[in-house]
Amino acid sequence: MGMKIDILTLFPDMFKIFDQSIIGKAQEKSIIEVNTFNIRDYTLNKHKKVDDYPYGGGAGMVMAPQPIVDCIRTVKKNNKGKVIFLGPRGKTFNQNMARELSEESELIFLCGHYEGIDERVYSYIDMEISLGDFVLTGGEMACIPIVDSICRMVPGVLSSSESYTEESFYNGVLEYPQYTRPEDFEGKRVPEILTSGHHENIRKWRRLQSLKLTKDRRPDLFAKLEFSKEDRKLLNSDKFKDY
Repeated sequence: MGMKIDILTLFPDMFKIFDQSIIGKAQEKSIIEVNTFNIRDYTLNKHKKVDDYPYGGGAGMVMAPQPIVDCIRTVKKNNKGKVIFLGPRGKTFNQNMARELSEESELIFLCGHYEGIDERVYSYIDMEISLGDFVLTGGEMACIPIVDSICRMVPGVLSSSESYTEESFYNGVLEYPQYTRPEDFEGKRVPEILTSGHHENIRKWRRLQSLKLTKDRRPDLFAKLEFSKEDRKLLNSDKFKDY
């Protein structure tokens, strides 16, 4: 087994998406195991309630501690991984975080809902992750892309290591432009260098395009780059200006 992921949620059906595509195939091969646990199944409330009004007043409802903590304790019996809460206080998720978490063998994700979770639940949480500075309906919405990003970096999930090492953000830059057939589409041709068969020039051209795209579209990423001697030479060269 490559990685075991248990997701604690009020809406387990939302995660059926992981039965599809690349992650679905990885599960069939037992490279990835994704399980869901319905927090509502662990409530002691006779009406199956998992939330209540906040002390001190205020709008909305707060997820109660009892069902969450009992669910975590149950899952922990067979999963010793970190408990990760998807919430607004956490560090913003990025590729480096995905890479680090993909090296874990077991992970537990807790999806919050309503106006948040009872503060006392935090003592059972090891790590908090945010998808970004915006509001989502629930933690499920953040959990899906985060789990997907982590799983696709687990060895064996993709067909080869090249499948992700060339992708956007993996090396801190945006991915170079991609083309496929036809060579001429409505008067717009594939850059000649890509049909030249000169693999070294193609590699250099792609690296330069990645650098240029990153500088233009994501100057914040570009400012953080550590340029190699070749990068500096490419950026100052006119060799590929006609492509």
